[in-house]
Amino acid sequence: MHLKPVEKQRFIRRQAGMTTLGVAILAAFVGLFAFGAIRLTPVYLNYMKVTSVISGVYDEYDGTNPTRAAIRQSIARRFDIDSVGEIHAKDVAVKTVDGGFEVAAVYSHKAPFIANISFVVDFDRRVVIRK
Repeated sequence: MHLKPVEKQRFIRRQAGMTTLGVAILAAFVGLFAFGAIRLTPVYLNYMKVTSVISGVYDEYDGTNPTRAAIRQSIARRFDIDSVGEIHAKDVAVKTVDGGFEVAAVYSHKAPFIANISFVVDFDRRVVIRK
C-alpha cells in the first residue's frame, strides 16, 4: 500500500495515545502515590486532633492566670474526649516561660508503607498561654 504524502500525514496524525506498557507504568505511579496518601491520612488526622486540643487549652486559659496543674488536667481531659492516639497527655510539655506557660506537643509518628519502608513524620505544635 503506497500512500500519498498528504494521506501519510493524516494517517500519522490519527495515531495517538499511550501503549499498554505506558498505561501500566502510569497506573503504578498513581497507585503508589495514592497508597502513600492513604497511609498518611490517619497520621495527619491524629495531628489535627492534637492541634485542636492545644488550641482549645489556649482558648480556655489564655489570660486567665492558670496553674500548670489546671492546664495538664485540661489536656488530659481533652485527649480522652478526642481519643488522641500516638501521643499521651503526659507527653505534652508544660513549661514556665516569661509571662505564662508554653504548651508543646512534639512527637514523631512512624507509618509503615511497603515492606520495610516507612514514613516518619515529625510534629511540633506549641502555644504560649499568658497569665
